[in-house]
Amino acid sequence: MFDPTDQPRVFGVQPGVDFPQALVDGLMTRCAGEPPEALAAVQLIVNTRRMARRIRALFDAGPPLLLPRINLVTDLGEYWGLAQIPDAVPPLRRRLELVQLVSALLEHHPELAPRSSLYDLADSLAELMDEMHVEGVSPDAINDLDVTDQSGHWERIKSFLGIIRHYFDAGTGKPDTQTHQRLVVEHTIRQWQEEPPEHPVIVAGSTGSRGATQLLMQAVAKLPQGAVILPGFDFDMPDHAWAAMEGALPAEDHPQYRFHSFARNLGLNPADIPRWADMAATAPVRNRIVSLALRPAPVTDQWLAEGTALQDIDTAMQDVTLVEAPTPRHEALAIAMRLREAAETGQTAALITPDRTLTRQVTAALDRWDILPDDSAGMPLHLSPPGRFLRHVAELFQQRLSVELLLTILKHPLTHRGDNRGPHLLLTRELELHLRRHGPPYPTADALSAWAESRKETFAKDWAGWLCACFTGHEYAAERGLQQRVRDHLHLAERIAQGSIGDGSGVLWQDDAGRLARATSDELSLEAAHGGDFTASDYSSLFYALLSRQEVRNPVDPHPGILIWGTLEARVQGADLLILAGLNEGSWPEAPSPDPWLNRALRHQAGLLLPERRIGLSAHDFQQAIAAPEVWLTRSIRSDDAETIASRWVNRLQNLLNGLPDQGGVIALGQMKARGNRWLSLVQLLEEPRRINPAPRPAPCPPVAARPHRLSVTEIKRLIRDPYAIYCKHILGLRPLDPLMKAPDALLRGVVLHKVLERFIRETRTEVTACTKERLIDITVSVLAENVPWAEARATWLARLERVAQWFVDSEIARRTLADPIGFEVKGQALIPDLDFTLSATADRIDIDRKGNLHFYDYKTGAPPSKDQQTHFDKQLLLEAAMAERGGFDGIDPATVARAVFIGLGSGGKEVDAPLEAEPPDQVWAEFTTLIAAYLDAGTGFPARRAMESKRDHGDYDQLARFGEWDITDDPVKVKL
Repeated sequence: MFDPTDQPRVFGVQPGVDFPQALVDGLMTRCAGEPPEALAAVQLIVNTRRMARRIRALFDAGPPLLLPRINLVTDLGEYWGLAQIPDAVPPLRRRLELVQLVSALLEHHPELAPRSSLYDLADSLAELMDEMHVEGVSPDAINDLDVTDQSGHWERIKSFLGIIRHYFDAGTGKPDTQTHQRLVVEHTIRQWQEEPPEHPVIVAGSTGSRGATQLLMQAVAKLPQGAVILPGFDFDMPDHAWAAMEGALPAEDHPQYRFHSFARNLGLNPADIPRWADMAATAPVRNRIVSLALRPAPVTDQWLAEGTALQDIDTAMQDVTLVEAPTPRHEALAIAMRLREAAETGQTAALITPDRTLTRQVTAALDRWDILPDDSAGMPLHLSPPGRFLRHVAELFQQRLSVELLLTILKHPLTHRGDNRGPHLLLTRELELHLRRHGPPYPTADALSAWAESRKETFAKDWAGWLCACFTGHEYAAERGLQQRVRDHLHLAERIAQGSIGDGSGVLWQDDAGRLARATSDELSLEAAHGGDFTASDYSSLFYALLSRQEVRNPVDPHPGILIWGTLEARVQGADLLILAGLNEGSWPEAPSPDPWLNRALRHQAGLLLPERRIGLSAHDFQQAIAAPEVWLTRSIRSDDAETIASRWVNRLQNLLNGLPDQGGVIALGQMKARGNRWLSLVQLLEEPRRINPAPRPAPCPPVAARPHRLSVTEIKRLIRDPYAIYCKHILGLRPLDPLMKAPDALLRGVVLHKVLERFIRETRTEVTACTKERLIDITVSVLAENVPWAEARATWLARLERVAQWFVDSEIARRTLADPIGFEVKGQALIPDLDFTLSATADRIDIDRKGNLHFYDYKTGAPPSKDQQTHFDKQLLLEAAMAERGGFDGIDPATVARAVFIGLGSGGKEVDAPLEAEPPDQVWAEFTTLIAAYLDAGTGFPARRAMESKRDHGDYDQLARFGEWDITDDPVKVKL
C-alpha cells in the first residue's frame, strides 16, 4: 500500500473534510488495482467506537468488498499474543483500596484533611496515579521536585502521594487499567520491532494527547507499512507559527500543539506532513481565517502581516451564524427552532457542546414538537428511574424514616411493580392524606400498623406489614462492612420493587437503565471485599458516585437526523449543520479543574499533563467543527444573572474580522450576527404570550340548598373578610393539603401553647399559690418535649414563653380573684331556628364568679385583635358571649357574660377586652342573624377578598379565584350556579 521510506509515515486531513469519508476514500485509492484481499489485510486502529461505526457504515454503503480490520486502541490487549500481561485490576477495586488507605492516613493524622473530603481525595489520587502511569512518570520524579515550602503544605501533599507509591513499587503484577494499557502498547511495540508486521497498520483519528497513545502512534508511523492519519491538521499554518509553540511552558492550549509535539518527537517538520486524500475542504478561506485567528499568542503582528492576504471573507463566512442570546433559555430555544427546521427540511444537524445543562434545555424545547434528538451522552444513570430508586432506598439506612422519604419511595414508578400496583397506589394516597392531616412526621411501625387497622380494605393489613418490614427499623449509623451494606441495600431495593405479594424484584432491573444499574451494583458487590467498613452516609455517597459515572441511552427511538454530540465527536463529522453551543469561557472551553496536588509549574517539571492540555483539545475540536458546511456559533450574554465572557476562540474570531474592514471582515461579522438576530427575533415571537382576557373578580351564587348551614365562630371572620373562602371550603369541599413534613409553624405553636396553659390552669386550679413561673416553665418543657420534635423550635418557643411567664402568672393570680375556672376547650352551639343555621364554638376557657357571671378567655400567640377589629370583623368572643347567654355551651346554664378577654402572649403580654358594653350580646346576635340571612339569600354572592386586612395577605383559595388577574378595586361579578 505504501512506498518504502526512511521517514516516519504521517498524513493529515484538514478541517472541514469528513474525516471518516476521507479515510475510506484514501484507502480505496491506494488499494485500487490491488487484489480484493489487499484491503482486508489493512488493520485500522481508531480512537472511538462512533468513528468505527461510521467507517463501517461507509464501507457497507457499497460496492461489495472485503473490509479492513477495524480496532480501537483499547482492543490491542485482547490478542492471544498478549496473554502474558496480567489483566487490569478493576478501577472500582483500586478506588476502594485508595479510600481505605486515605481513611487510615486521616485517622492517624486528622490535621491533614477533614474526613468529609475522603472520597474527593481518593478520586483525585486515583486520577493522578492513572496519569502518572500513562505518561510514564514515577513517584521519584514527583518526590524530587524542587519545591521551597515554608508552610508545610508540600509535606502534607507528600504524605498523600506516599499512598500511591505502593502501587508503583509492587511492579506490574496487578496493573490498573492505564498501566495495563501502557504495558500492552509497550509489548506490542517490542513485538513489532522484533518482527515488523507485513500488513498495513494505520492509526487514524487520534491526536496523541496521552502518553501511551502517542507511543503507539510513533511506533506505527515507523513500521514498514504503517501510517498515522491526523484529524483536523492545519495545512494553512506557516513554519514560524509552528515554531512559536516552543517555550519553557509550551502553548498547549493551541489546537495544533499535539501535532507539533508528535511531529517533533518523530523528527518531522509539521509543515512537511502530506495530505491523506485529495478531498477539498468545504470552505478553504474560512479555514485560513480560523487558523489565523487561533495562532499562538502573541498574534497581533501575524494578523497584520497575513490578514491583508485574505480575500472574499464575506463569502467564506456566509454559512456561519453567530447567535448571542440574552439568556441561556433564549439560546436553547433558538437552537431548538433551528433543529426543528432541519428536521422538517431533511437536514442532518448536530448540536455540539460540553454543556449538559444546555443540551437538556434544548431537548426539553424540542419536546413541544415531538422531536427526540439522538443524544450520544444519554442520561446519567443516577438520574434515571432505577438510579433514583436505588439512591432513595439507600437513604433508609442512614436516617430515621420521614414522611417525605416514605412517600417519595412509595410513589416511585418502580415501587410495588410485582403485583397489585393499583391497590398499592390507592393505599399510598390514603396514607398520604392521613399523614398530612395527623402525622407523625417520622412514622413508626406502630403508627403505620395502627393506621392499617382502621382501614376496611382487605389488602391493607398485608400491605402495611410489607410497609413496616421494608421502611422502618433500617437506620444504622455505625460502620458496617461494605459487603453487608451492599447486600442489605440491594435486597431491600428488590423487596420494595416487588411489593407485598410474591418474590422477585419487579421491573427494577429491566430495560437499558435497569440492566446498567444491575451491572453497576453487581460490580460493587464483586469488589466490596476490598472496601472495608462504611457508615450509611459514606455508603450512600459512594453509591451515588458510582451511578453518576455511568450513562444510559434513551430506550425510545430518537430522530435519526437530529443529533447531540460531545466535542470529541466533531471529528466524526457527517452532518450538514453543526451547532457549536455554549461558547462561553468556563463552558467551552471548560475551566480546568483545580488540582489539589501539583500546580502548573510542578506538573511541567514532573512531565505530567498541563491544565491547558484539555483546553487545547477543545480548541482542536472547535477548529474542526467550525469548518463544517453550515455552522452556528451560539452563546448566552448572561447566565444566572451574571455577565458571561465569550469563548476565547469566538472573541479572537470577532477581533480578527473587525480588524479587516477592507477585506470584508466587518461586513461578514455583521451578517453573521444579523442571521443570529433573526432567529432570536423568532424566539421572541415564540415566547410572546397570547392575549388572554383576565378573569373577573368572582362572586359565585350557589343554590340556597348548597350553602352552609353550620359554621364555627372562628369562620365568621373569614365570612366577613373573604366569603369566597367559605364558598370553596364548605360548598366545593376543597381544603388545602397540609405539608408532608409538619413544620414548627404558628398553628402548631398555638396548639402547644393552649396545651401548656390548660395543663397549668388545671394543676393550679384549687391552689392559687402553685401559680409560679417555675411551675409554668416545667410544664412548658414537658409539653414541648411531647409535641415538638424540633430541638431548635423547642428552644425558641421556650425562650418566648419565658419572657412573658412572670407576666402571665401575675395576671393569672389577678384573674383568680375575679372568678374560678370551670371549663377548658368547652364546646357549644346555638341555633337560629328561622334560618335553620347552627353556630358552633370551642371556648378556650370559661370562668365563673361568685355572682354567677361568666368570664371568657381566649389565648393568642400573636397580637390579639383590637376593639375596632372585634367590632367589625373578629367577632369570636362577642359571638361566644351571645351563645353563652342563650345557654349554648355544654354543661353551662345561661348566664350573663361579665367579661370576655383575649390574652396575648407576644411582646411581653397583653390583655384586650371584648367591647361587650358597646356591642351587647343581643345586638351582636341580631346583627349576626342579619348577616347569615343575607348569605342564605339566593341573590347574594360570595365575593373573593371582600375586606382583607392587608392586600398582601394570602388566602388559601387565591389561586382558584385567579387573584392577580383582577384587582381589589374591581367589582365582584356574580355568577349563578
